[in-house]
Amino acid sequence: METVNRPDEWKIEQGLSGAKLPFLDQTCRDTVAIAPAKWPKLFKDEAAIAAIGDRNKLFVQEIEGWKGYVEWEKYPEKKKLAHRILTLQSFPPNPEFQMGAIPDTNPVLPGTHWKMWHHAVGGELTNVPEDSWDMVLREKHAEMLHLLQFPYNGEPPKRLVTAKVITPNPLHFVRNHGGIPRIEKDKWSLSLDGLVANPRSFTLDDLMDEAQFLRMEKLVTMQCSGTRRIEQISLYAGQGDEVPQAPWAEGAIGTAKYVGISLKKVIKACGGLLNGAKHLELYGAETYFKDNQVMNYLVSVPWSKVKANEVILAWEMNGEPLPKIHGYPLRVVVLGYIGARSVKWLYRVKAIEHPTLAPVQSKEYLYFNQQIGKHNQRPTDGIQIQEMPVSSAIMSPWQRQVVIHNGKIHCKGWAYSGGGRWPERVELSADGGFSWYAVPNASLSTKHKWTWRTWEFDLPCDVEGWVEIVCRCWDNSLNTQPLTVRAAWNWGLHVTSSAHRIQVYSMNKSRARTRQRLEKFEQTGSPLAPLTWPEEFQTQSWEEYEQFWEENDPRDVDD
Repeated sequence: METVNRPDEWKIEQGLSGAKLPFLDQTCRDTVAIAPAKWPKLFKDEAAIAAIGDRNKLFVQEIEGWKGYVEWEKYPEKKKLAHRILTLQSFPPNPEFQMGAIPDTNPVLPGTHWKMWHHAVGGELTNVPEDSWDMVLREKHAEMLHLLQFPYNGEPPKRLVTAKVITPNPLHFVRNHGGIPRIEKDKWSLSLDGLVANPRSFTLDDLMDEAQFLRMEKLVTMQCSGTRRIEQISLYAGQGDEVPQAPWAEGAIGTAKYVGISLKKVIKACGGLLNGAKHLELYGAETYFKDNQVMNYLVSVPWSKVKANEVILAWEMNGEPLPKIHGYPLRVVVLGYIGARSVKWLYRVKAIEHPTLAPVQSKEYLYFNQQIGKHNQRPTDGIQIQEMPVSSAIMSPWQRQVVIHNGKIHCKGWAYSGGGRWPERVELSADGGFSWYAVPNASLSTKHKWTWRTWEFDLPCDVEGWVEIVCRCWDNSLNTQPLTVRAAWNWGLHVTSSAHRIQVYSMNKSRARTRQRLEKFEQTGSPLAPLTWPEEFQTQSWEEYEQFWEENDPRDVDD
């Protein structure tokens, strides 16, 4: 008999290697299996690429003192050349991590394509991936969890996420969309143009001149719309690509004190907006790739947000100059919006009539209906994500952790709501969401308009064995979180705003038998952890066993 099974056939059948499962086409009389595509042989037209020209001359350093920056938006011909270089060769597939195993490494994912794209375009981009990783190692905490090496995506470990109400710079999460440009302060300038009365250019000293601009100091929580994405990925896969869908946990959020000025004041210094201008397009110096197209990082925010003094141009973070990895010398901080709108390495602001058509805003960071996916999605089917919804997360204990306690499980976490709303109440449940306990106000950090609240709570739990702890937040507008991940799942895998659920194994030491059994583990040296390791001693003597049946009904009955 012909052998057709693969060594991992059982895993494939059970969905543990879902990317290897064939599609089933049942639209015909006989079901047709559509096998996953086999990656075609790689190609590279060296002669055609060489004919384009010397990349070290085509894509040179644009401005002295701006390492790793190429200006794309002003030069459409340059964009066309880079696009041609990328299409004259193919690249190997990204590693599959949603329908297969997530690597046990740190960095978790390498950023395969983005490194290759930078190297392929060459010129000023040649060393950007390596230089950026070097900057990560210099500026971030040694215990950061590197979810994506390039462009860098990283978050602190759970035990450090809420260790302080204000996140230290080395522990603040990072979601970069390209390499890290290294820009010298004295060589930097910001241009403000488009639909403004008097286009102008500003140095950092101009912006920091208190005689011209009133300074702002704001405590701000910034959150990536991918925070807690791992909960969506763990249940249902979504849009592919290791970069936009990095497997974020609960640490893609941080709070810092920023110093800068309101973008509104800079626009006023340019004579104000002309009629028809309703949006401000923000330009970041990093290089961004989309569908073999090359561009600078662009998003936009509405004038109404700027007019309310809720868009800051910041040069200081927690009492220090902005770290290079966080946008030095100047970045945008958009209060209450997703982190993707807070552009780093800002070098241009352009007043425009409509929201930007740049793909980061028009084709990404979209929230789709659950029935939208690969088979039918259009960008216009998605809602452009701006304000962050109410959310919360448990930082301790961890998922599937065993907790030995005396009737209360000590829990820690954070709660946040965007758009100028704030957490008003945090609730926890030890029974999957049937009964809720409110965290006392004294156990919540101070309330601020634009920040999270960290919390601690001793959650009553009499039950032993597996329990589900759930956390949810109510903000000041009485918005709360949907109770299931499925209710928040979407094809783009953004905004996991459902109530945070973890399964823990409860051992209640206030119960005599549990206390005595734990003592016996200690006396005999039998392994208590891991949970699934069987005990190595007799848990009940034969005398006790026989005595039980003498005193109780028999195991079976006669009639």
